[in-house]
Amino acid sequence: MVSRDEMIRDAAESWILRMVGVVAAILPIALLIQVLVNLGDYREPAVPVAVWLGMLAAAAWLVPRARSGGLTRAEAVAAVVAAVAAVALVGWERLARGSAGTVDWSILGTIWALALVVLSSPAWAWVSGALLVFAAHAVFVIHVLGVSPLSLARLAAAAYVMAVILTVFAILRPALLTHAGIAARRAALASRAAAGRAAAAAVQQDRRERLALLETEALPLLRGIADGKLDPASSEVRERCARHAAALRHALTDRARDEGGLLAELEPALRAARARGLLVKVQVVGDPGKPVREVADTAVAAVDGVMSALPPHPVTLTVLDSGEEVELYVTFDGPLRAIPDVAGLGRTVPAAERWHATVDIDGAGTGHLEVRWRKTAPA
Repeated sequence: MVSRDEMIRDAAESWILRMVGVVAAILPIALLIQVLVNLGDYREPAVPVAVWLGMLAAAAWLVPRARSGGLTRAEAVAAVVAAVAAVALVGWERLARGSAGTVDWSILGTIWALALVVLSSPAWAWVSGALLVFAAHAVFVIHVLGVSPLSLARLAAAAYVMAVILTVFAILRPALLTHAGIAARRAALASRAAAGRAAAAAVQQDRRERLALLETEALPLLRGIADGKLDPASSEVRERCARHAAALRHALTDRARDEGGLLAELEPALRAARARGLLVKVQVVGDPGKPVREVADTAVAAVDGVMSALPPHPVTLTVLDSGEEVELYVTFDGPLRAIPDVAGLGRTVPAAERWHATVDIDGAGTGHLEVRWRKTAPA
């Protein structure tokens, strides 16, 4: 089976988040180099060094989490706090020095953290974070330069840079979500195809095992009769021959025609679906046995309810013997005209049968009916 989560994770690791990851590494490193080259311009050079090393550590912690499905609310808050702290510490160092210096660079060094919030959170969250970062920046710029044309120009430039960059990422966010949705759709289709192949392979394996058993038991029986070692009129020999003939028919014929079993109960609903233009493919894995009347009736009602709401197109019915339970699946690609209340059908089934039914549909209309119940022990 194809892992849906794995494919969605691969989709999330698109070029958008890779670009943010590269920026999150390059900008703090570039600013750290700038600090080391111009140590004489800083009164407390350890402060900006610690800031940009800390932002590198924050990037190493936040970027992988953003790639694995987006930041949680707590992680988004942590990203905003890290950005505000970096801007405040750089501004404090410049204030102690009494020089504006490179205080504006703190905005560039922390913008990647806000970009991650933009890609993972609603608009009010990242707008609030951006305002907090800008407010911290404005406090120190005004303290250093006062209210002057120069300070206002610096603030206007910082606001413009933040607004442009974050708006671009806000515009790109729907593309990221669409990319993840397409990957989820691909995962669902691939998983369904893999399930069909696995079910078909299991049916073939079951048939091979039955035929192998016939080869080891039935052929020696026939040779014994042909050689005259066994009497074909003997009741024991005739019983063995009848048993092996029934097993051979069971291995080679369509189990949907078995009398008295679940698929025999489903046959009227399947005929009605075929009459409405549905191309129904039936596959059975293992021996589902014969369920109790309440289970059989509700399973038929669930299958008929789903198939009655489908337009003409191919449908696959799979019945799986999974040990203590029987599983029934109806997979389809066409949209349902109405979603039947299959879960409500279980009200008439005894709780001991562990009956459960759900209909799962994605945004494109593709989905499946899943029904489970306790397998009835043979009498």
